[in-house]
Amino acid sequence: MNTFDSAIFLENIEWFDETGQELVHRLPEEGSGEIKWGAQLTVRESQAGVLFYEGKACDAFGPGRHTLKTGNLPLLTKILSVPWRGNSPLRAEVYMVNMKHFTNLKWGTMNPVAFRDSELGLIRLRAHGVFNIQIVQPVLFINSLVGTMGRFTTDSIDTYLKAVIVSRFNDYLGEVLDSILNLPGRFDELSQQLQKRLVGDFAHFGLQLSQLYITSITPPEEVQQAIDDKSRLNVIHDIDKFVKMKAAMAMEKAAENQGEAGVGIGLGMGMMMPALFAHGLGGVNVQQSGSGTTTCSDCQNIIPADARFCPLCGYQQVVLSQCAHCGENLALNAKFCSKCGHPATERPQVTLCPACKAENLPGAMFCNHCGQRID
Repeated sequence: MNTFDSAIFLENIEWFDETGQELVHRLPEEGSGEIKWGAQLTVRESQAGVLFYEGKACDAFGPGRHTLKTGNLPLLTKILSVPWRGNSPLRAEVYMVNMKHFTNLKWGTMNPVAFRDSELGLIRLRAHGVFNIQIVQPVLFINSLVGTMGRFTTDSIDTYLKAVIVSRFNDYLGEVLDSILNLPGRFDELSQQLQKRLVGDFAHFGLQLSQLYITSITPPEEVQQAIDDKSRLNVIHDIDKFVKMKAAMAMEKAAENQGEAGVGIGLGMGMMMPALFAHGLGGVNVQQSGSGTTTCSDCQNIIPADARFCPLCGYQQVVLSQCAHCGENLALNAKFCSKCGHPATERPQVTLCPACKAENLPGAMFCNHCGQRID
């Protein structure tokens, strides 16, 4: 369209936000123009239009089709604007305002904030959440934030709004919360009260904070570990029994990892457990019975004389045979020494079961495989 044609025809003004992030868009995009008397402005349900004429906001338009009235008359204005090189001094522009809710805007503490916890002391917290905004006063929003910008998006104001939310959050949290141990179940309450505090900050620019949510408040890892430990202690009602159980489990696991030597450790552990649970962790006192006591050849502790394994270290006391290489006591049917790994070349004297031919300890009265009596 040439210059003459543009001076004759009227404008149809409308705007679509394809990005979903624009709060305000100016028409014409290149700056102010010569919007003519009688131009048609179409405003959608989710929009508002503000006409600026001769530098002033003169009218605001809701949804529908509107006829704009300016001093720029078709063709006549073009002739009268010859002293201004054909550009009419009656400048006009329309700012289209997006009135929808802008959702899922993120906020959070860039750096940890200090918080004095009544139970954990001075700690540093991080917090994150989301918020939704809506423009409720288009003219105020344009005059206070947009100015003469051609387009204004959520990115243009996002950083400022985050800073405002974090600032209010720090003060509010210090006033209403005594310990982060009391946080569970209070996120909704904290979110609602924080949102009320921010109403004035957003309304100052013609904005409404429609929703605000706190999604997480997290302390440092070492504080989280302390909280987990405290939770475990609350679950365990009898700490003494718990520690004893852990000790027994550790001994059992050690016995399983010792191979053939684990047979002796497991039997020794069986004799230790009654004393362990009877006397706690302060030390294992072996009850003396039978025909006196003797000394363990490995740990030198006093043990019952008839013990087959030391109840303190699990060392085998019944000598069936010894390793020819290191002198270690060998278990029944052992093919290698559990201490040095040397082959057990000397076989111990055993008693054979007449029924199943299984090997038993010397002097055994019953077979430990089939239970048959050994004559």
